Amino acid sequence: MNTPNNKTQTYTILATPVEHRLSEKNSDFLTFLQPVQNRDEAMLWVEQYRSRYRDASHVCWAYSIGNTRQPEAQACSDDGEPSGTAGRPMLHVLTERELGNCLAVVVRYFGGVKLGAGGLVRAYSAAVSQAANLAELAPVSPQTELSIQLGFADESKVRQLLSQHQGELLSSDYSHQVTLTIRLPQSAEAVFCQQLSNLTAGSAVIDSNR
Repeated sequence: MNTPNNKTQTYTILATPVEHRLSEKNSDFLTFLQPVQNRDEAMLWVEQYRSRYRDASHVCWAYSIGNTRQPEAQACSDDGEPSGTAGRPMLHVLTERELGNCLAVVVRYFGGVKLGAGGLVRAYSAAVSQAANLAELAPVSPQTELSIQLGFADESKVRQLLSQHQGELLSSDYSHQVTLTIRLPQSAEAVFCQQLSNLTAGSAVIDSNR
């Protein structure tokens, strides 16, 4: 049995911003989850939070773009906390909770009581995890675009097949034959192409626009 490629599977992304406060041994941890599309956008938000909370002890962050199981990009920062006690635990929560396209920022105000390395890991993990409990997620199904060349007699049948696979017709061009540009879920691509070949007796020509 073939193992599905995670890049073709539906995944979840953060839909709306979230704010949350956690207090641990007099330290306040202000958590912000922000939807982002890329690293540049994430870094702009980080700078905004740093500017807004200039008096904070630390402004730690982590982000994951795309499917958290196979991210397009991800990074994190401890911002002066002991190495590995803030950014990595935060990023781990984003991955485990499948918060794609998400920037997590935790602003810490030190309360005078040291938490130790283990305590910091638990606190930063809990801060993001509790914020994640409030998060609204949106499913994302990766799409693929195909260009199909076929005879006029097959067009209506192919349009019907496209509809059966929740596909979308992007454009159509008519010359000596029909050229349809379509978009459909990547998860349906293999079955669609096989059925298309059967439907047109192998005469349809398929080009990927990826």
